[in-house]
Amino acid sequence: MLYLYYALVKGSNGAMLIAINIIGCAIETTYLIIYMIYAPSQAKMYTARLLILFNLGVYGLIILSTMLFSHGKLRAQVVGWICGVFSVCVFASPLSVMRLVIRTKSAEFLPIWLSFFLTICAVMWFFYGFLIGDFFIALPNVLGFLLGVAQMILYAIYKDARNKEVTPEGKLEELAIEIKLGGVIDIVHEDHQANKEAAQKIIAEQDGRNESSDV
Repeated sequence: MLYLYYALVKGSNGAMLIAINIIGCAIETTYLIIYMIYAPSQAKMYTARLLILFNLGVYGLIILSTMLFSHGKLRAQVVGWICGVFSVCVFASPLSVMRLVIRTKSAEFLPIWLSFFLTICAVMWFFYGFLIGDFFIALPNVLGFLLGVAQMILYAIYKDARNKEVTPEGKLEELAIEIKLGGVIDIVHEDHQANKEAAQKIIAEQDGRNESSDV
């Protein structure tokens, strides 16, 4: 949505950005609708709050402030910088997955085809921005390309570990660690409540063993 606004503000060479971002917004809206239909109630509430905060709050504030306090080329530059910052944040989001892959030494959690096509997308947008002289489009995609390549390298290193058998107890213990360290509130599995209770039991047992060792 930010790049859609940027294309409207910029005017020249904006038709491609407008068309692609309209399609992108439609696809992302479809994803969100499907998620909101099938997600647990607590996850729905959390997602709804984020949507209101960013789509109405942050996005509305950006539009209002740039319309009031900047004009012409300055407005396009300000919006371009904002788009660049948010693009970097989006491209940096897979770092958590990369950390998980390195820690577990398994590429089970790494969607290779998503990484591949995001890398290709970053390359295409970089050359598009470079050729039209728009570095607010080109530069953030350099980071996207580098992180995409890094994810594919991790996949190549750890892909064989995907075939190793992991016991349910091992998965639950990993899940319990995630809950304890990461503050996870909801876990989505086929048997949501049973897995959650089992993970909480593991945490309680670990805490009991820690208390015994301290004594």
